[in-house]
Amino acid sequence: MLFWILVATLTAAVAVVLILPLLRAAAPASSPHSHDIEVYRDQLDELTRDQESGLINGDDAELARAEVARRLLAAGEIDRAAAPVVATRRGLNFLAQAFVLLCLPAIGLCLYLFTGSPGVPAQPLAARLADPGADINILIARAENHLAQNPNDGAGWEVLAPIYMRNGRVEEAVAAYDNAVRLLGPTPARLGGYAEALIALSDGLVTTEAQSALRKSLDIDPNDPRSEFYLALGLKQEGKKDEALAAFNRLIAGSPADAPWVPLVQQHVAELSGGAAGNVAGAAPGNPSADDIAAAQDMNAGDRQEMIRGMVESLASRLKEDPANPEGWARLIRSHVVLDQRDQAAAALKESQKTFPADGEQGKQLLALARELGIKTDGETQ
Repeated sequence: MLFWILVATLTAAVAVVLILPLLRAAAPASSPHSHDIEVYRDQLDELTRDQESGLINGDDAELARAEVARRLLAAGEIDRAAAPVVATRRGLNFLAQAFVLLCLPAIGLCLYLFTGSPGVPAQPLAARLADPGADINILIARAENHLAQNPNDGAGWEVLAPIYMRNGRVEEAVAAYDNAVRLLGPTPARLGGYAEALIALSDGLVTTEAQSALRKSLDIDPNDPRSEFYLALGLKQEGKKDEALAAFNRLIAGSPADAPWVPLVQQHVAELSGGAAGNVAGAAPGNPSADDIAAAQDMNAGDRQEMIRGMVESLASRLKEDPANPEGWARLIRSHVVLDQRDQAAAALKESQKTFPADGEQGKQLLALARELGIKTDGETQ
C-alpha cells in the first residue's frame, strides 16, 4: 500500500508541474483593442457633453460622432475576428489539461502493470547486502561497503582484487592488489596478480612497473612460473629476441611436462625460433660481423662512431627495401637512441608503423620499446 501511495503522490506532483504552465496559458487575455474601444466610448460621451454645454454645434457633433463610431465599429470587428482563434487555443489548453490529469497517469499505470512486477515484495538494499545469495554484484557491493569503513583490511582487498579482474574492472583490480601488497606485504601471488592487472590495463604490454613487481616476486620465489613467463614476454616485446628465447626455454626446462602453461610457452619459443631462421646465419640485418668487431678495436673514437653510423644507415636502407622486419626496426630505433639521434629514432618508429600498425602485436612491441627508450609514441621526442 505504501508503494501505491508514493506512486500516486509522485504522479500528482508531476501533473501539477505540467498543468501550471497550461493554466497560465489558458487565462483570458485582454483584447488588443480593448483600450481603444474604451477611448472611443469616452469620446462619444464627451461629444454629448460638449454639445449640451454649447461648446460644439449639432452638425459638427454629428460628424465627429460618426467618425468615432466608425473607429469603434472597426475595433470591434477586429476583436470579433480574433475570437475563434482564442476559443481554439482555449480548447487545446483544455484538452492538454485533460490529457495530463487523466490520460498520462492511466498510460503510466498500464505500462507498469504490463512491464513491471507489482506483486514482487520489496527488496531493500540492506536486506540484499545481508543475504546476497549468488548475485556477484551484491557481493562486490557488500565488500566495497566493508572496505569503505575498514580501508586497512588487507585481506578484504586481497579477496576483492581477483573478483574485479574477472568482472573486467581492471583499474579497480590494480588499486585493490596495490592495497593488498601494501597492507599484507609482498608475496608471489599478490605481486603476480598486481603485475597481471597492470599488463591488462596496458592492453597486454608488460610495462616497467609490471616488470618491477615480477622481479620482486622472483626474489621471493625464484621458481614462480607466472613471473618468469611475463618477464620473458616483456623481453620479446622489447625486441630482445635472444634473451626472450633463452628465458622461455628456461621456463620450459623448469616446468613439469603436463603444466598448463607449457603449450603457450612453446608457442612463443616457436615464434622466436622461426624469426631467427628468417635471417641469414641467424643474424639480423645490420649486425656487425666478427671482422667488423676486430677492426673497430683498432679505431679511434671518432672512426668507431663513424663506423657505427654507417652500420645504422645500412640497416635503415635495408629496412626501406624490406620493411617486414620488426627486429630490424627495433634495432634501428635503439641504435638511433645510442647515437643520441632521438628525432631519427622517432622517425624510424613512425616509419615502422606503416608496416606494423599500433593495433597489431608487433606494432605494440615497437611502441613499448619506444616508451622504454623515452620516445613518445606520437612521434615527438621526450
